Amino acid sequence: MAIEMLRMQNITKVYPNGFVANTDVSFSVDQGEIHALIGENGAGKTTLMKILFGMEDCQTGKIFIQGEESRFSSPLDAIAKGVGMVHQHFMLVPSLTVAENAVMGIEPLKNGIFDFEEAVRMTQAIADKYNFTIDVRAKIKDISVGRKQIVEILKVLIRGGKVLIMDEPTAVLTPQETDELFEQLKMLKEDGHSIIFISHKLEEVMRLCDRVTVLRRGKVVGSGDVSELDEVKLSRMMVGRDVILKIDKPLSEPDNILVEVKNLTHRSREGVLQLDNVTFNLRAGEVLGIAGVEGNGQSELCDVIAGISSYEGGSVSINGQTTMGMTVNQIRETGLAMIPEDRMKTGCSVDLSVKDNIMANRIFSKEFRKGLFLNRKKINTLVDRYIEKFQIACNNRNQLVRYLSGGNIQKVVVARELTSGANVIIANQPTRGIDVNTTEMIRKLLIEMTRENDMGVILVSADLNEILEVSDRLMVMWKGQIVAIFPQADEVDEETLGEYMLGLKRMPVEELEALI
Repeated sequence: MAIEMLRMQNITKVYPNGFVANTDVSFSVDQGEIHALIGENGAGKTTLMKILFGMEDCQTGKIFIQGEESRFSSPLDAIAKGVGMVHQHFMLVPSLTVAENAVMGIEPLKNGIFDFEEAVRMTQAIADKYNFTIDVRAKIKDISVGRKQIVEILKVLIRGGKVLIMDEPTAVLTPQETDELFEQLKMLKEDGHSIIFISHKLEEVMRLCDRVTVLRRGKVVGSGDVSELDEVKLSRMMVGRDVILKIDKPLSEPDNILVEVKNLTHRSREGVLQLDNVTFNLRAGEVLGIAGVEGNGQSELCDVIAGISSYEGGSVSINGQTTMGMTVNQIRETGLAMIPEDRMKTGCSVDLSVKDNIMANRIFSKEFRKGLFLNRKKINTLVDRYIEKFQIACNNRNQLVRYLSGGNIQKVVVARELTSGANVIIANQPTRGIDVNTTEMIRKLLIEMTRENDMGVILVSADLNEILEVSDRLMVMWKGQIVAIFPQADEVDEETLGEYMLGLKRMPVEELEALI
C-alpha cells in the first residue's frame, strides 16, 4: 500500500490585487513517486509550489508532511521538513566549486574555519550514492549546464530533502543529458524520494511520471495514473480543447537575403572568445534554427545582431544595411524585432502595465497620435485585440506586468515583437515556460509569418522538438563556432543533433562553407 508523503489540502491563494491564483486545490504525492504537475501559464502551478516551499502564504488550506500538519513561513522551514526545490534558473555562485555551492548555508567548520575537504567528502558521498558523475572540486563556471542541474539536486539531497520540486528541469538539457537526469530521478524514486515534476513537455510526463495532476485557472481539473492517459487527453485537460501537437509546415521557398553575417567575432568583457568567425545568412521565407547547449554562443549571436553587444571583427547587415556603429533603436529601424532570452531583464518592464509594454516600440508612431496627443482609444483597442489574440491572462490592460505569471509575461513580449511590422525576427527561446496551447500558437505564427509575409526568422531554442519542427534550415553552435548546418531540419533526429551540440561531432570546414 502506498505511503502518503505530502498532502496539500484545500489551498486557496488570493493576491492583494484581487487575483485568485489557487482555488480549493488539493494535491498529494506518495513516497517513492514521481508526480507531474501541469497546466497552462497562469494555471497556478508556480504559486502552489511557492506555498509548499514557504515562499508564499495562503488564505486557507493545510499542508501535511508524512501525516503531520506543517506550516512553512520561509524556505528554511520547508527544507527543515525535507522539502527542497530545484529551480529552473540555477542559483549557483560561478566562482565557487561544486562542493562549496552544495554546502552553502550548512558549511562544515574546523577550528571555526570552513573545512573545504569535509565539504568535498560530504558532496562526493551524495554524488556516489545516486550515481551522479561530477567533479565536486570543479568551479561552477567551468562545468556544463547539465552538471549545474546536478549541483542543484545535490544541494537539496545534502540537506536531507525527501520531497524534490523540479521546475522545468529539462528546459536547457540535450537529449543525452535529459536521459541521464531521468535515470537519476528514477534512482531517487527507488530510494524513497518523492518528486514533483513541473513541465510543459507532455512526452516527458508520459515517459517519466507515475501520476499527474492538471490545473486550469487555479483549480484542479483532473488527475490520474499516467499509464491510463495520453498526450492528447492531457493537453485537452490543460486547455479545454484539442491541441495540435504537431504542426503542418508548408514547404519553404527561400528568397532574397535579409541578414548576412560574415566572419563575426565577439569577446565577453572578460576577454573570453564567445563568437569565433561565425558566417551565415538568413533568407526571406525561411526559419533558420540555431541549436546548441546553453553557453555556446547562441544568445551572444542574437545580442550582437540586435546591437545589444558589440563585435570586434566581421560584419552584420540587415536588409542591406551594415549595422556597425548603429544603436539598438537604429538596428530595429532596419526591420528587426527580437524576442529576448530573458523576458524579465531585457524583454519588459515589470513596473509598467500590459498596455505600456505592448506599446513600448510604437508609442511615438504617428498612427497612435491625435495632433499633439496620444490617441488613447486607438491604443486601447489595439492592446485589447492583442490581449485576446495572444490569450494574455490579466485582469485588464492596465494591470502591472509584475503580477502576471512568467508565461503570460512572455506572451506580452511575443505580442509586441511579432506585431511590430519587422521583416526579420530573432526568437530566442520564444516558448520557454509556455503552455502547450500558447506554444502551438507561437510556432504556427512563426511559420505563417515566413510563408505569407516574406519574413525571415532566426530561432534559438533549447527545445529540440521545437527547433526540428519549426525550422527549415538548422545550424548547430559549439564553443562559439558553427559546427554543423542541415539544409533540411526535418531530416535530422534528436540524437544526431545532440552529438553535434556536445561537440562529439563536427562537419568539415569545406562542407560547412558549401552549405552557408
